[in-house]
Amino acid sequence: MSEHRRKPPQPQGGGRAAARRAAQQQSSGRRAAPSRGSSRASAPAAASPSGAPEQEPPYQGRAAARRAAQRGGRRRAPEAAAAGGAGRGGRRSGGGAGGNGHPPKKRFIDYPRWGKDGARRWVPSWRLVLGSCLGFIGLVLGLSGIALAYVDVPDAQKLAGVQKNVYYWGDGKQMVVAGGGELNRQIVPISQIPKSMQDAVISAENASFETDSGVDPMGIARAVVKMALGGETQSGSTITQQYVKNTYLNQEQTLKRKITELFISIKVGASEPKPKILAGYLNTAYYGRGAYGIQAASRAYYNKDSEDLTRSEGAFLSSLLNGPNLYDPFVTTESKNANLKRAKARWSWTLDREVEVGRLSKAARAKIQDFPTPRPPKKAMDLRGQKGYLVDLANNYITANTNISEAELKKGGYSIHTTFDRKKMGELTKAVENVSKKALKPEQRAVDKYVQFGGASVEPKSGKIVAIYGGKDATEHYTNNADYTGVQVGSTFKPFVLAAAMDKGVRDPNNPAVRTPVSPSSMYNGNNKVRLLNYDGTVWHDRDGKEWHQANDGNEDKGRVSLRTAMQYSVNTPFIQLGMDVGTDVVKQEAIAAGLRDDNSMARTTPTFSLGTSAPSAIRLAGAYATFAASGEQTDPYSVESVTKDGTEYYKHETKTKTAFDPNVANNVTDVLKNVVEKGTGTAAKLPDGREAAGKTGTTDDNKSAWFAGYTKQLATTIGMWRVNDQAKVQKFLKMYGVGGEEKIHGASFPSQIWRDYMTQAMAGQEMLPFPQPQPIGKVVYGESASPKPTPTETEEKPTDEPSETPSESPSESSPSPSASDTCSPWDLGCKDEGGQDGGPTGGPGDPGEETSPPATEPPGGGDDGGGFFGGPDGFEN
Repeated sequence: MSEHRRKPPQPQGGGRAAARRAAQQQSSGRRAAPSRGSSRASAPAAASPSGAPEQEPPYQGRAAARRAAQRGGRRRAPEAAAAGGAGRGGRRSGGGAGGNGHPPKKRFIDYPRWGKDGARRWVPSWRLVLGSCLGFIGLVLGLSGIALAYVDVPDAQKLAGVQKNVYYWGDGKQMVVAGGGELNRQIVPISQIPKSMQDAVISAENASFETDSGVDPMGIARAVVKMALGGETQSGSTITQQYVKNTYLNQEQTLKRKITELFISIKVGASEPKPKILAGYLNTAYYGRGAYGIQAASRAYYNKDSEDLTRSEGAFLSSLLNGPNLYDPFVTTESKNANLKRAKARWSWTLDREVEVGRLSKAARAKIQDFPTPRPPKKAMDLRGQKGYLVDLANNYITANTNISEAELKKGGYSIHTTFDRKKMGELTKAVENVSKKALKPEQRAVDKYVQFGGASVEPKSGKIVAIYGGKDATEHYTNNADYTGVQVGSTFKPFVLAAAMDKGVRDPNNPAVRTPVSPSSMYNGNNKVRLLNYDGTVWHDRDGKEWHQANDGNEDKGRVSLRTAMQYSVNTPFIQLGMDVGTDVVKQEAIAAGLRDDNSMARTTPTFSLGTSAPSAIRLAGAYATFAASGEQTDPYSVESVTKDGTEYYKHETKTKTAFDPNVANNVTDVLKNVVEKGTGTAAKLPDGREAAGKTGTTDDNKSAWFAGYTKQLATTIGMWRVNDQAKVQKFLKMYGVGGEEKIHGASFPSQIWRDYMTQAMAGQEMLPFPQPQPIGKVVYGESASPKPTPTETEEKPTDEPSETPSESPSESSPSPSASDTCSPWDLGCKDEGGQDGGPTGGPGDPGEETSPPATEPPGGGDDGGGFFGGPDGFEN
């Protein structure tokens, strides 16, 4: 150690003056310090206080020097100051000691570096560089391990699992893709994705997919750097990463999402089988044209299921994953054929790439030369027109008759095969539209506004609903008019009263336990406003103690008539009395046995119940009439044949038939209703070429609805018409006087025309099947008010089907009263000299001064209390 860096001898006294002199001496010594390379031994020895040279103690390090300084305490401050000066001089002279005059302290990381001057102090050594790199790598690996240990694969996004339901016509052809979420997606298992499609995607997107860990570190690094520098964003490059992004994450391009994607992809790649990942990717990727997933894409571009794709088609579809708007040949871009050129180039490259990676032989590739041009885009199949009603009807049936809940159905993915007939649906829609467009002029007549039509067509033996008319457009008019609407059906209910009378019989006035089945030739008083009697002959009184006098349509008197004639001309008074004789509760049970439902659509069993105050749907009414067509065998109408998902069958319809009536009861009802079409109020519904048809017209009180329900041996159809402003906050049925330029709307008018037009087309080409011949049934009975009574002998010898008395000459208060031979209306195309008007529960417009109608159920509020035809969440069944 140089002399000037030695610690000066401790003064023995002298105070401050001595300290100053010592400091001056040290200063002189600094000026005379030897050069940096001088030997420490060549320096003169310091004199001891006794004059002898002092032996320099060996260097003990900075720690020892620090302890010595502490022992010196405050008393040695001058010496410490002098030593500090020496230290500073020593640093300037390049000595190896620390800046405080002590040797340098050893550090774990020597940075800035000791013993280096200037910029060299800040240049790290190779040890520092290597150590830093290894430390960083270790830190990253450690943090990654912790992240992998604590990061779980999240639940799949709800949207990733949401699909569309696919609905099929009765002939198996696709009808519509609907339900589920907003995305057009149908998930299929890997077994339904051709191996050739899998090869194309793997070859073009991620050739190492089957062997890699699920991530591409270099690709991720490139994406991170570009995003950090504000450059173009990039997505994950492997199939696994794309699958993770589509299934578990959102589509945002952020650093956080990239890092999350990386860790989840590693875990997914290690825990999930490759086929599942590939299927997940192909089922969630977007292919353009609104199609998410390979099944929807196959339908959108080639109108086939994914399992039927060829290798060439699969190569094209795989190119769409690289950018649908760039490769769809029918998307207009910067030049006319730019997309087509790109698509062909990408398609060809993909096939060549398959050869390159060993997934396709050269010989097989050489055979694929023609580009598989996809079909032009079509408008998305939506729920406009009648399709929305069909989908709602099918959905209601599923939720009411299967274990599939409404929530599960909304998740989508189901293949739903319906009973709907495409041809008949078109024919029914056309029949309604032709009549309504021709007759209704809402821009000219205010009364023509808000007119609604509803209809349904059911096969008698199977119960299949083959066609419905739900309204003008499901996206504008939201109530399905074929389903429950709360519209009363009027006189179309009378056949159930007749069936109950023939099946169960009327009660004996003296012993109600004794019943007598009646014949259609039984006689009742058909005059207007006949006093209503109980079955025992006493006068019926309402809750206020008043009598009831039922009105006929047009206040017409028909005199003593048979039940056949009363049905032919839709006379009210015989059937309200017949209902009292049978018992309205029994009539209700017979109507339910035929196929109507015991729910909100069924009215209270007051006397007018027999005249049609109930409000079954068009579908239920058609199904109940189908029971007559099937000779008393009742089958519930249904709209869904089967429901499957991912190859699993969740539902398959099984037809269940039960006997509602004795066949002869049903056949006699049919014979009476056949007479209505041939000679009565339903002549406008006559079918061409002599095809047999049976049916009944119906008009309700105050002309608020009109119906025609009828059938052939093969098909039962109902058509209803009413007025209601479906956009109003309070739904209210409106009168139809003057609609279509007619004074009054009957079931014999527009509903019969529509029925005839539709059934003519629907039955074209089908066998002309006659109805079974009815056998005699029951006894001829006489209603208590059928006065005067003929003797039994007279009636049995000559039963009459025509009125035996001339109509009353009293004028009608609402409209002229046609006679039995003057009932043809302008719309009764097949009517010559027979036919008639059709009366509702209380006939025509109100009659001043007369009693009000017997208490009956109120209309169910236009659907406020009702629900879907098939029940379920919006139905009557819970």
